[in-house]
Amino acid sequence: MNEHRRFPRWQINQQAGLKLEQAEEELPCQLKDINYKGMGVVLRIKLPQDAALKISLRLSADCTFSAEVWVAWSRVINGITHYGLFFSKLRDADKNKIYRFVQAQAPKELANNWWLNCPMPAVNNERNNESGVDDNANSLPPDHEKDAEADHRIFERFPVNLCARYLNLDTGNEGLANARDVSAKGLGLIANEELKLHTALEIWLEMKDSRDPLYTRGEVVWVKKADEGSFKLGVELNKADLMGISRIFRSRDF
Repeated sequence: MNEHRRFPRWQINQQAGLKLEQAEEELPCQLKDINYKGMGVVLRIKLPQDAALKISLRLSADCTFSAEVWVAWSRVINGITHYGLFFSKLRDADKNKIYRFVQAQAPKELANNWWLNCPMPAVNNERNNESGVDDNANSLPPDHEKDAEADHRIFERFPVNLCARYLNLDTGNEGLANARDVSAKGLGLIANEELKLHTALEIWLEMKDSRDPLYTRGEVVWVKKADEGSFKLGVELNKADLMGISRIFRSRDF
């Protein structure tokens, strides 16, 4: 099945334990692969279809997380059912658990797959203005323009050149972008697709100092067409991230 994934599935292929909500016993399962959107598991029982399932998954003795999942697909092979489970609800703290688990158990998966074959949006050589707000962006409503100006006064923007992946929380679609400027409260991105105003995003920035991406969340507050097939996006972060900005500067070679 071709799921057209952009976020890689980290191949795990090890035993785990899955427990359905209100079930008395944990079910042994094989965890085939996992990422922040879902996972592949092998079970000897049938899971309900077309229903949200609350589960807890024990990845190891010291790593268990909870999530709400849907069965995206299932296939029976030699009497054993293989499932593709989609995470409909997964806390940020549990995403971090997943990443740390993969980092500990399958570090080569991170090294080989996280930014592998990442076709980034084309960018020209012109420097974005440091406020991160395009003066000619006609998609920016007056209230967001005021917010962007306030952001410029409080948090200075700095030019960067970082690969990024994002998850559109409104549609569940994944995408690639290039971060061109950053502040503690906002990002300027260039993406291959035009996003709507107020689109909620989860964003992972590639860090040049390590394999660990920098995770953040935000909302699209302005959009403008850039080159052919690419768009400039202004993203206001949900909360100021001074520690994240500090990490970017410690790894700066931009």
